[in-house]
Amino acid sequence: MTQFDVLTIGNAIVDIIARCEDKFLDENGIIKGAMNLIDGERAVSLYSLMGPAIEASGGSAGNTAAGVASLGGKAAYFGKVADDQLGEIFAHDMQAQGVHYQTLTKGEEPPTARSMIFVTDDGERSMNTYLGACVEFGPEDVEPQVVAQSKVTYFEGYLWDPPRAKQAILDCAKIAHDNGREMSMTLSDSFCVHRYRAEFLDLMRSGTVDIVFANRQEVLALYETEDFEKALELVTKDCKLAAITMSEDGAMILRGEERIHVPATAIEELVDTTGAGDLFASGFLYGYTQGLSLDVCGKLGCLAAGIVIQQIGPRPAGSLKDAAIAAGLI
Repeated sequence: MTQFDVLTIGNAIVDIIARCEDKFLDENGIIKGAMNLIDGERAVSLYSLMGPAIEASGGSAGNTAAGVASLGGKAAYFGKVADDQLGEIFAHDMQAQGVHYQTLTKGEEPPTARSMIFVTDDGERSMNTYLGACVEFGPEDVEPQVVAQSKVTYFEGYLWDPPRAKQAILDCAKIAHDNGREMSMTLSDSFCVHRYRAEFLDLMRSGTVDIVFANRQEVLALYETEDFEKALELVTKDCKLAAITMSEDGAMILRGEERIHVPATAIEELVDTTGAGDLFASGFLYGYTQGLSLDVCGKLGCLAAGIVIQQIGPRPAGSLKDAAIAAGLI
């Protein structure tokens, strides 16, 4: 018996989202479109410069868990917060979505992680993340029975930044595979790939990871090439199943000799790309754990991503299940 469809593991972060001009990014040394790691002092400084903001529970894998739950799937989440106001917000938001979340809090110091996200007029998001309490996540936070009873355990590449999380992930991989389950990861962003390229490739080639999610820039960075076709050929050899997103060009699903192109979902207005890749993973993994075809899995991923980029914030405001039913996908 499986208790959960998807268990996700990630940095538990509260997003603080505000709009800005490109000039603001230049003046404050913010790399556009990237996830920039910052310290506590810089977090306080950037927060003081932000305009009107929306606070919402985020974190890549947390967004994915929320998306799976919105589709009607059974989701669980591991991630560390502090015993503070933002930690309470994060836990409440996860549980209110119907996600199993019982990771113990970590005192009041360091405080709960937060990401100041600046969204420019083109919808691009530039993230400035203070990791705080989430770096304390370690092997003791793994719930073995949850891993054993989850069809797929999915983690974010960002977890390779805090060192103790690596061992927790490897422990989860052993539990998952010992119980006939699968492991999945997202490469997170191209800067993350550059930091851990050799380790990510080893996770794939060793069979520690079965399913890989990446966007075009990340898979190019992984293989240090500008040739997208070459990167697709290489990732097919290195993992059992890969889903590569390509923004408005949709997604490519790769498994052995299979190659399926899924078109992007038509949208009315691009508002905020925050969470697009996370929600693609939600849709895909929901379909995959329900035994749907890879084509339908990809379409569910593109649908979920297309919905979230038409709103501010990384978690769907409405029911993804209703949207998927309306689209004839479930």
